[in-house]
Amino acid sequence: MTQHVSPPRDGTGKAAPVDGPPAWRVRLGRADVRTLTLLGVLAALVLIGGITQPDSFLDTRNLQLVLTQASVIGVVTVGMTFVIVSGGIDLSVGAIVALASVWATTVATQEYGFFGILFTAVVVGVGCGLVNGVLIAFGQMVPFIATLAMLASARGLALQITDGRTQVVTVSSVLDLGERDAYILGIPPLVLVFAAVTVIGWLVLNRTTFGRRTVAVGGNAEAARLAGIDVRRQRLYLYLLSGLCCGIAAFLLIVLAGSGQNTNGNLYELDAIAAAIIGGTLLTGGRGHILGSVLGVLIFTTITNIFALNNLQTDVQQIAKGAIIVAAVLVQRRTASTH
Repeated sequence: MTQHVSPPRDGTGKAAPVDGPPAWRVRLGRADVRTLTLLGVLAALVLIGGITQPDSFLDTRNLQLVLTQASVIGVVTVGMTFVIVSGGIDLSVGAIVALASVWATTVATQEYGFFGILFTAVVVGVGCGLVNGVLIAFGQMVPFIATLAMLASARGLALQITDGRTQVVTVSSVLDLGERDAYILGIPPLVLVFAAVTVIGWLVLNRTTFGRRTVAVGGNAEAARLAGIDVRRQRLYLYLLSGLCCGIAAFLLIVLAGSGQNTNGNLYELDAIAAAIIGGTLLTGGRGHILGSVLGVLIFTTITNIFALNNLQTDVQQIAKGAIIVAAVLVQRRTASTH
């Protein structure tokens, strides 16, 4: 005989709730654990740097340099995070940064001064993003193929513009942004731009309809379409956003390097994807975290700085980065399987 078990009841005679914690609390708990883990890794790296090179690594100038270098790839990573959350990929970000930086530093462009360089870098970045978006959203091309084609084309055009030469910036107002006199309360202007892009990116992804649509498209594009979301237009906007971030990063790189080169942005696409992954963004789409991506950028930049200060070979550095990426993916899979 089957025994019927009645649900537990509270003092009022009503059935007591048996559900677990709310979904938002579960997600918040995961985010807290992930963020604390990344902060722990970053703290451990700072400790290692302080022990191995206490005089050099902990010097204020070196810490400012680490943050400044992280700013360029960090801005690119914010845009990349949006694209990956939507279920896409952008392999052309490094090439777009290179093209935007050389186009903005030609002699003709520099004649228009500070705003001419800034405007050109942003327009070239957005233009490349527009091409990617149109090919992917309306041309039905696979993001991997479309952005790979843009990578090759943008690199080739950047080489053609420069003819393999470095284009030196002569506009003093641009170069002055990289000087210590331009620091605000000891913070380089490039870092402030990176911080602003990060805050705006976080707000857009987590507090706006645009962000919710991005997550919906990445989670299930067909369900998003049936829910009334214009999936094609959303994807177009996302690649425009990625291109915009590349344009801003190109301008920051011009300020940092004082020049434009066709080799700029080399492997930025891999660094941006890796930072987003270890930050908790799923490559399959549907979930992403701007703060986690930023922490991923800081971790990789700190590793590079520590290796440079200790005169360690680049190949060992790449192995270390690869190990971190593999560990992050394994943690993601384990977390997904337990929830």
